[in-house]
Amino acid sequence: MLAGILGALLWGLETVLLGAALGSGLGAQTDVIAGGNTGLMGMMLVPLSAAFIHDACSSVYTFVYHGIRGSLGKTFHMLKTRGARSVALAALIGGPVGMTGYILSVFYMGPAIGAVASTVYPAIGALLAFFFLKERMPWYRWIFLALTLAAVYMLSYTGEVDITNFFLGLLGTLMCAFGWGTEAVIITKSVQDPQMTSEIALLIRQTVSAFVYGLFLLPVLGWIGSGESLLAGWSLAGYLLKTPGSFGLLALAAFAATTSYLFYYQALRRIGAIRAMALNVTYSAWALVFAFLLLKDRALLSPVTLLCAAAVLTFGLLTASAGKEKV
Repeated sequence: MLAGILGALLWGLETVLLGAALGSGLGAQTDVIAGGNTGLMGMMLVPLSAAFIHDACSSVYTFVYHGIRGSLGKTFHMLKTRGARSVALAALIGGPVGMTGYILSVFYMGPAIGAVASTVYPAIGALLAFFFLKERMPWYRWIFLALTLAAVYMLSYTGEVDITNFFLGLLGTLMCAFGWGTEAVIITKSVQDPQMTSEIALLIRQTVSAFVYGLFLLPVLGWIGSGESLLAGWSLAGYLLKTPGSFGLLALAAFAATTSYLFYYQALRRIGAIRAMALNVTYSAWALVFAFLLLKDRALLSPVTLLCAAAVLTFGLLTASAGKEKV
């Protein structure tokens, strides 16, 4: 329980740091590097490049962590196991799909609202847990899921917050929900192997995710967005790396995310997918707190915004925690 709460707190901090990095004038660079293309692919270049740097930094942190502990040899040995392949699959879904969606949500809805919107993922995870982990699915959980999605939609009408593109933010929310919900189910199964520790699972997850971003998604999306060059995505990533403020905030966000994942994976291992997600989803509340404390974002104190955020959080928790869990 404590691991789950600490993971949520650190992810709330990560959300605010990530939002600050994405809000440092980077949006204007999308149009320039994408060759004037303002279509969907061009508009996704900044979030995707940030996701690549975020997960690459996290991968480096986990390698350093294992190097200090002297456990790299054991980690490389585990790469041959079935559990490692399952974690790699979780990385493909939780990283390029889930994390990209999360960053889209934060980029186009703001850090606090993006965090609240992405709390839909435990609802999706609960559905998947019913089918793949054989966890019980009461009928009223479907009602909670519908109310959660409705409350997310209502966030777009709160007026007091700056949502630059609600539909891209909503697309990101759905990607995040599917990616992270699926990842939680796969990781829960994978870490039941005593040799597959949370730390090893995280190293595999972040490294695979970073490679997929860098070697496939960035070049392809950059080429589609610009219509000319496979290097367009890499050019934007290079711009982020050369911008000290943006890169520094992304690196800090990645460090907070790495420690958050370590706690979250421990919770998945010890108390199961549904309970771990129910605890983890509280990061949206922590994000509101950190946004107010660090960014002085007083717009978030609006009664309507707080009511919508509370509704998303409440119904998301009810969806994830209602009914009995098969352990």
